[in-house]
Amino acid sequence: MPTQQVSARRHPLLLLLVVLLALEFAAMAIVSIAMLVALFRAEADTLAGGIAILVLGVIATVWLGFIVVAASRGRAWMRGAAIVWQVIMFAVGVGCFQGFTATPAAGWALVLPALAVVILLVSPPVVRATTAR
Repeated sequence: MPTQQVSARRHPLLLLLVVLLALEFAAMAIVSIAMLVALFRAEADTLAGGIAILVLGVIATVWLGFIVVAASRGRAWMRGAAIVWQVIMFAVGVGCFQGFTATPAAGWALVLPALAVVILLVSPPVVRATTAR
């Protein structure tokens, strides 16, 4: 019986989910580093605003790190946390399609992975792999 639990937890869709979440984590880490560099180069309009955005970026990066680790371990709680992050990514991505500074490429780069991860999160094999105890 333990062999079935191990194989269920390592379903290819779960592994794909972990890879996509890890890529999102890496991207957010790069964004956080870029925000830190921008802060030191005095590119922020206000120092307090730059620090606040940096802190939010670091918190998001750490949160994503916890989600990636939990997904790789097949923890059930990570599904809710990952869906919240995907909703945030989707909202930011949709915002990239609008306004005077619209950047559709960035919008697609945020919207498509968010949709893919949500589809994986609700797929039966991933749900089974993350609820098996």
